[in-house]
Amino acid sequence: MTDPRAGGPLRIAMISYYLPSESKIGVGYQVHELATELVRRGHTVDVFSPCAPVEGAIYGHVLVPLTGSLRTFKFGLEMRRRELSSYDVLHAHGEDYWMWRRRVPMHVRTLHGSCFEEALHIRGAKEKIRMVALGFTEVLASLVADRTVLISPQTRRWTPWVSTVIPNGVDAARFGPDGTPNATDPVVLFVGTWNGRKRGADLARIVVDQVRPRVPDVQLRMVTQDAPKVLPVGVVALGRMADDQLAREYRRAWVFCLPSAYEGFGIPYAEAMTAGTPVIATPNAGARFVTDEGRFGILAGLDQIGEHLVSLLEDSEERGRWADAGRERARAFELTRVADAYEDIYREKRRSLRRRRAARA
Repeated sequence: MTDPRAGGPLRIAMISYYLPSESKIGVGYQVHELATELVRRGHTVDVFSPCAPVEGAIYGHVLVPLTGSLRTFKFGLEMRRRELSSYDVLHAHGEDYWMWRRRVPMHVRTLHGSCFEEALHIRGAKEKIRMVALGFTEVLASLVADRTVLISPQTRRWTPWVSTVIPNGVDAARFGPDGTPNATDPVVLFVGTWNGRKRGADLARIVVDQVRPRVPDVQLRMVTQDAPKVLPVGVVALGRMADDQLAREYRRAWVFCLPSAYEGFGIPYAEAMTAGTPVIATPNAGARFVTDEGRFGILAGLDQIGEHLVSLLEDSEERGRWADAGRERARAFELTRVADAYEDIYREKRRSLRRRRAARA
């Protein structure tokens, strides 16, 4: 791992519209984890966000209050007004598209998927228009920043000029195996939303109609906050969970399944793999990357999910093979590796200046 003191500690400003304190969006969780890891390495990190601070966070928090509609766009304008010259690095996870000529020494932007791609899958004309507008801001942001990073190669479709890929990271110490045994009865775990592109309702229907007739004691445990109050037999909504509780759910599950229509990355896939839980996913962009096109997790169309669930639940040896494959793949997504890669980018301009000075000497 990179020596955190190499080149001295950095002052890093992060921008994120989302944080786990108020939002279930994966970007916020990733910002929280990365900021935490960077502080552990000796850097100073302040996260600028309209969300409240995360309880127990060890990084700094700067509240950016917003009111009314079009809040994401207002956030971008507000960040344009902020004085950031005391920082060595600006790392934006959104809403930095107005920040040309306001740069700190190094301006990094991470594109967490593509709003253009999401517009193809989201429902409702108003939401589609909003996503397309946000997609144009992502393109502009990729041109404003010194370095732009994708979280998977499959998201390059809309920004083909961006070459750097750094995946999202998982804290292996928190989500890795700890000796917790699988549940006694078969459990399928889902993490996402009941409605929308995560397709939790579709998975519940598949488990009830196709899986339970063949595996009668199966339980679908859903980490979701928008499930209906009345659920079919064998389907349990767990609501929102703390990370330690979620990690235990991953370890106890026999299979993890997220049949999302679109993911830019899909951090739950990587978390499940880290825990040693076999993954079944639909072939969205994120799942294709995380599973390496199905080498380390099962990719299947929505109409094939039920058959694959039954196959894994009935065959412990097959589950073991996919669990081993997933753990192997999960090493690529360890949070420490992700932080190493970002540290290298953060110091890129400083190294370039040193080289130019040495050449002139």
